[in-house]
Amino acid sequence: MITAIALAVCMGGVAFAEKAPQSVYDLAASTLADVGHDPVIVKAVRVDNAKVETLADIKAMDAKWKATAGIADYMKAMMDNECGKYISRIQKKYPYMDEIFVMDNQGANVCMTDKTSDYWQGDEAKFKNSFNGGKGAVFVDDVEFDDSTQAYTSQVSVPVVDGGKVIGAITFGIDIDNFK
Repeated sequence: MITAIALAVCMGGVAFAEKAPQSVYDLAASTLADVGHDPVIVKAVRVDNAKVETLADIKAMDAKWKATAGIADYMKAMMDNECGKYISRIQKKYPYMDEIFVMDNQGANVCMTDKTSDYWQGDEAKFKNSFNGGKGAVFVDDVEFDDSTQAYTSQVSVPVVDGGKVIGAITFGIDIDNFK
């Protein structure tokens, strides 16, 4: 009986995912894609990419991140750096944005407005589709319940572009209930 209930709950969660409204796609194309070209974002990603972390190092940090309750100093540094402050100003300007975070060329966090569920996004659709193997693309995900923001959200991800080269990605969590 418990297995049947668990299966129904899992299937129910999938059934509630729906395509984002057209207005979110319009926002992505008209406004959000431009943020990926901003000099503050580009500089932060360029600096982070120069560190050349191994995937093993990134995964170790990801495990530490997930095991950390609250916000550790190394997380706070990603909110307080120039890039973090810049995206916080964007978030304040658009109150329907629950979260914004920037990723390097491997999908590791560079800066963020709030603590993300994990450090490494490189294995997730938001990074894979927006970084797009270095080609870049705008990616609008389905509306789903986001545990980190406790809201029904569509994540919009765009490439970070430096002189025509895709060097990272940025994700905007759009709270669908507050988006007009």
